[in-house]
Amino acid sequence: MARQLRLNLDRDGPPSFDVFVRGPSNASAVAALEAWPAWRGGCLAILGPKGVGKSHLARAWADAVQAVIVDRETPDLDAAAGRPVLLENADRGVSTEGLFHLINLAAREGGGLLLTARTRPSTWPTALPDLRSRLNAFPVAEIDPPDDVVLEGVLRRFFRDRNIRPPEEVYPYLLARMRRSIPDAEAIVRKLDEAGDEGFRPVTRVLARQILESRQGPDSEAALRPRK
Repeated sequence: MARQLRLNLDRDGPPSFDVFVRGPSNASAVAALEAWPAWRGGCLAILGPKGVGKSHLARAWADAVQAVIVDRETPDLDAAAGRPVLLENADRGVSTEGLFHLINLAAREGGGLLLTARTRPSTWPTALPDLRSRLNAFPVAEIDPPDDVVLEGVLRRFFRDRNIRPPEEVYPYLLARMRRSIPDAEAIVRKLDEAGDEGFRPVTRVLARQILESRQGPDSEAALRPRK
């Protein structure tokens, strides 16, 4: 069987809302972002586990509103004044004094603050009483692990980016066996592409099974376990 010619095209670009795959698992977070600039106190935290698209969504917002992206350990408060601000991984060693000032700046004209994190602001440790009260009341929107709508959408996008058009049966097969992770979906498509190129084989359900089997190990033992 002749294999489809695939072109290695560089399609990298800034994250955007146009390519963000929407579904029930992220609908509330997308709606919360789209409510900008009507956030309470000018603030919002996007929460969710690793690999659900928090960073993509946050960076798409930052690009759309021309937000300044600050370092969580040494945020540039001068650059943040009068501007919307993005601070990622805010629950991983953020400067407490810096965060307190960023929250205050967010409430001023032209300001705003979007955080990404895996845990709720109300659980973050701080010795500053004023910051404690602000974190306890910080508005949040959560992204759940990707549902089938989102996972199928990102699989199709990753295949399309590599100019691959697998049979339709490949999608439900992968969805029933893969982890609920966007990075994992990307890794599977990459492995399928590489395996197909090495063996001059089309991407089929048979090849998909071989790739999933090859990924079994201590950190991927559930890869071939169908969901109930």
